[in-house]
Amino acid sequence: MNRELLKGTTEVMILKMIETEPMYGYGMIKNFEIMSKGTFKFKEGTLYPILHSLEKKKYIESFWNVVEGRKRKYYRITTLGTRQLEEKENEWLVFSKALNEILGC
Repeated sequence: MNRELLKGTTEVMILKMIETEPMYGYGMIKNFEIMSKGTFKFKEGTLYPILHSLEKKKYIESFWNVVEGRKRKYYRITTLGTRQLEEKENEWLVFSKALNEILGC
């Protein structure tokens, strides 16, 4: 997958991933791979800087949780993050529709 294509979409993908339930980083990586049928294979070194950036922007917040004896840092979307996600989803719909028209899809 072209990194330049991914660059503008990773934040919205992460926000969407945690929209309904908090997740930890490795779980997100696995879900992206499964949901995209192997197209999106993130490395931890790629994902965590984006998570930190989203946290700094107040779009997500983190918390520690112990599940099955393992302590993991989970991330959940904030109200501000939900508004950002809605805005980006709307932008994507307009963009993808126009691109599909140009490409004849």
